[in-house]
Amino acid sequence: MTIHVPNEAYTSVRHLLEFRRTNQAEQPFLFSEADGRTYTYQEFSTAVERTARLLAGHGIGKGDVVSLLMPNSAEYIIAYFACFTLGALAGPVNSMLKAQEIAYVINNSEAKAILLHSQFQHWIDDIRAELTHLQTIITFDDEQAATAQVDLETTAPWAATRLCREDEAIIIYTSGTTGKPKGCLLTHGNLLANARQIANWMGYDEKDRLLSVMPLFHMNAVSVTTMTPLYAGGSTVVSPKFSATRHWQIVSEYGITSFGSVATMLSMLLKTYPDGVPADCDISKLRFAMCGSAPVPGEVMRSFEERFNCLVIEGYGLSESTCRSTFNPPNPSRKVGSCGVPIGNEMKVVDDDDNDVPDGVSGEIVMRGENLFKAYFKNPSATETAFRNGWFHTGDVGYRDPEGFYFIVDRKSDMIIRGGENIYPREIDEVLYSHPAVAAGAAVAMPDPLYGEDVAAFIVLKDGAEATEEEILTFCQERLADYKCPKKVFFESDFPKGPTGKVLKRELAKKFKK
Repeated sequence: MTIHVPNEAYTSVRHLLEFRRTNQAEQPFLFSEADGRTYTYQEFSTAVERTARLLAGHGIGKGDVVSLLMPNSAEYIIAYFACFTLGALAGPVNSMLKAQEIAYVINNSEAKAILLHSQFQHWIDDIRAELTHLQTIITFDDEQAATAQVDLETTAPWAATRLCREDEAIIIYTSGTTGKPKGCLLTHGNLLANARQIANWMGYDEKDRLLSVMPLFHMNAVSVTTMTPLYAGGSTVVSPKFSATRHWQIVSEYGITSFGSVATMLSMLLKTYPDGVPADCDISKLRFAMCGSAPVPGEVMRSFEERFNCLVIEGYGLSESTCRSTFNPPNPSRKVGSCGVPIGNEMKVVDDDDNDVPDGVSGEIVMRGENLFKAYFKNPSATETAFRNGWFHTGDVGYRDPEGFYFIVDRKSDMIIRGGENIYPREIDEVLYSHPAVAAGAAVAMPDPLYGEDVAAFIVLKDGAEATEEEILTFCQERLADYKCPKKVFFESDFPKGPTGKVLKRELAKKFKK
């Protein structure tokens, strides 16, 4: 039986890992699906210590930022916990970004070192001269090879370094409406709190084994399918990426009890398996699929549950709330179309003047609690704005029903959510405006049957200028991550504008509702 202690007793993530190593040393914790490796709590803790010593040998200590640029792997998870052990900040870098976007994230975070997989080495080589704070580059394809010369016999360099719940653990970049990503500072206390909230709400214990197929540069994979099983004393399986054709085989082979997903994944599984779970796959241990990042269409949820006999449990949250702030109940009483109820933090709905609105009335969702982030890195004005009147303002519009369930209906910003990836049109707009033939550009969401939403670009050309859709798309592909690039271009003579001259993007988006 797993030994539990109150969340408040854990002073840091390092403390939690030490507790598991002491009390469940021989229990498996981490499975690497790509190569079949298995780590017990003791083995995982030892690998983390070796990596922490490697970083310490390069001068990394408490408060330093270490960028992480790797594919999903055991090494990625070990790297996170090595940073937590040192008191350094793990800085995951979205591997879908282009070179200049990566340079911005690394520079803005003032990363002192980077742990990266060799497949991304040439990216860093190309921008190395621009990375003014970066002192150390460590190739981390294989933890044992990278740490082969590390001495575990001497006193740990961090032994005298006290860590507490208020210490920062992660700096993760979340795009803003200004077009520039902001560094979101999450503390050890944030990580512990959200892991406890999720574990308690879902009823996880040492028998649960979660599958992590979401990218580890997102908080979903870090908090929901890594930190949460650690908190519960269970185990996690990390897979390089989601594979619809292999998904049920993996669930069967590892005895998965739940997995993280987005609506796009559920749609892909429905398309790949029209006859249900393959006969040679045993998914009897599977309790439910967790889903977030964007609402799941009701028909997709109903079809998935009927075909695979697997409940879909929707939740809602942001990087700023560590990950999850709400979840539906993990049983048939969940409400289709709802993102659930708060799982530990406070939430409410307010109008534009921050006054509470009645149940059933839409407004902005605001929240507060121990899972809410500390601040935006070196951006006090953005932090103050976000936390005005003592509540974090999400920018999401929704309502609460009389039973306390929340429903997301819109976004105050123009954010596009493509297959779980947040895309802010302002960043795309700036690229469109930089094209020599473009007088005005506006990126908006257009419906997509697979990704939920995708990017469309509306263009007004300069007088006498010419450009084709292909030219605009190529221009964007050279400057933006692929998932941010428009998939369709529409040419207009002018844009609809409001009284102040602001482009009315919702009027443009009506083109897709005809």
